[in-house]
Amino acid sequence: MKIFVYYTPAQVPSLIGSSAGNPQPDCAVAVDVLRATTSIATALAGGAEAIEVFADLEALEQASGKYPSDHILKAAERGGSKVSGYDLGNSPFEYTPAVVKGKRIFMSTTNGTKALQKIQEAPHVVTCALINLKAVAEFIDQTLPNNLWIACSGWENSFSLEDTACAGALIDLLDNNHKITWGNDEAIGALALYRQWQNNLEDLLNLASHGQRLCKLGASADLTYCATRNTHSIVPRQIAPGVIGL
Repeated sequence: MKIFVYYTPAQVPSLIGSSAGNPQPDCAVAVDVLRATTSIATALAGGAEAIEVFADLEALEQASGKYPSDHILKAAERGGSKVSGYDLGNSPFEYTPAVVKGKRIFMSTTNGTKALQKIQEAPHVVTCALINLKAVAEFIDQTLPNNLWIACSGWENSFSLEDTACAGALIDLLDNNHKITWGNDEAIGALALYRQWQNNLEDLLNLASHGQRLCKLGASADLTYCATRNTHSIVPRQIAPGVIGL
């Protein structure tokens, strides 16, 4: 298994196709620990029907308008805060079963939904956070991709500690069961970061620039939740282009 890690959506090749440096992925994983992929896993575990992801709000509004208003929830976050007029922001604590069960969620976030859109043409697309890390590793064990892409969301196309560490955590689990080869230096760097911080992940999230940003917004409890490994055993996966379900 050859593993490629991309630190930001901008680094993900825009066209999925074979080339010497970026062979076509058999499976692609989107990571946004703070907080889109954590919230997606939480929502699906709480009984949400599916999550449709959008890079911009105009596209979200057009798509959501095709559904009855009592069947949907619209979620939008910019800069760490909920966008005014939307049902939900991006905190996993908002996605409780009482709120999301049976609902189709239309989501746009600052970073995570962009990463998902960049990889949506891969044969298998899944989302990973620390809360469902083991389940995603087990899915990849079963899928056995020759080429695996891990697309980190970063922060506004800049490197992020939390997503890179999560990518490294996934590689660490896969390294236990497979002979892996390195697709790029970023994959080696992600594994090294995780192994340095694996016993202090919440401290790492608090050190990260986006973690600090969320703390200033009063969302420090989100960091504790997002830093906890393997609380959910589900694998959110793309069931149609841009649509994540189980």
